[in-house]
Amino acid sequence: MKFLTVCGSGLGTSFMVEMNINQILQELGVEGIEVAHSDLSSATPGDADVFFLAKDIADGGGHLGEVVVLESIIDMDELREKVEKVVREKGYL
Repeated sequence: MKFLTVCGSGLGTSFMVEMNINQILQELGVEGIEVAHSDLSSATPGDADVFFLAKDIADGGGHLGEVVVLESIIDMDELREKVEKVVREKGYL
């Protein structure tokens, strides 16, 4: 399974969220999920199984498939809740 974090430029924001998701997965003891980051214009539906986007660019990511919208990219509690929900739904937890 693959998660892709997406932001406007594919640099700072998406990389920060990628690192935070990796930390959360490690804390949960979840293995088998690859996490990467990208910019919105380069992301395609085949790049990942689940895409994590900030709400300010969520409208532009509707074509990607399964999208998790983050209200705040710096809210670790929100990110943890949403990551945990996805991994439970996918049978990894």
